[in-house]
Amino acid sequence: MTTTSSTISKQNFYLGLLVALIIGFLAGVGFTVFKTGDEVATSTPSQQRSQTDVQNEAIATLEAEVAANPEDFQSWTRLGHLYFDTNQYQKAIAAYNKSLSLHSGSADLWTDLGVMYRRAGQPQKALESFTRAQTMDSSHLPSRFNMGVVLHFDLDRTEEALASWRQVVAINPDYRTANGILLAEFIESVEQQRATETNQAGPGGTAKPDNQAASD
Repeated sequence: MTTTSSTISKQNFYLGLLVALIIGFLAGVGFTVFKTGDEVATSTPSQQRSQTDVQNEAIATLEAEVAANPEDFQSWTRLGHLYFDTNQYQKAIAAYNKSLSLHSGSADLWTDLGVMYRRAGQPQKALESFTRAQTMDSSHLPSRFNMGVVLHFDLDRTEEALASWRQVVAINPDYRTANGILLAEFIESVEQQRATETNQAGPGGTAKPDNQAASD
C-alpha cells in the first residue's frame, strides 16, 4: 500500500469505511448464503471446529450427489454455496457455473458467482456476472452495489462506481451496507474525498489512483 503524503488522507478516510465495504460487498450473497433472518452468534473454538466438520461432511455429501446426478442444478448450487462459505473460490466458481449451465439461474445466483470471481482476483468476470444479474432483474440492488465496489476498489473506475451506487440509492434511498452504513452517506464521502484529491493535485495535476490507498 502506498504511503506517500498525497495518499495518507485517503488511507485514513478508508480505514473505517473499507471494512464496511468489504463486508458490504458480501451483501450480494446476503439473501442466499446467509439467508434472510439468519443471525450471527458468537461461538467457542470447539463449536467452530464442529461447524467446520459439519461443512466438510455436507460438502462430501453434495460432491457425491453431483457425481451421481450431474444434471441436478440445485445440488450444484448448494455445493457452490458451501464452497463459498469455506473460501474455496475456484471450486465455488466451477459449481456455480455448472449450475448455470443447467438452468438460467437467478439474479442472486449470478451475484454469488460475481462475488466469487472478485474474491478469486477476476474483477472483469465479476462485472460480467453482476451485469447478468441486472439483466435478469433490473431492480436487483446487491448486484449494483457489488458492481460499484469492484469498479471503485479493484479497477479505479470511481465515476462508474458512483453511478452504480446512485442507481441503488435511487431505488432504495435507505440502502445500507451489511454493517449499517447508509450508502447515500458513503457516496457523499467518496465524492468529497475525490474533490479533496483534485484540489491537492492542483491545476494540471493528477491525484493518486484510489487503489493505491485502499484495497482489500
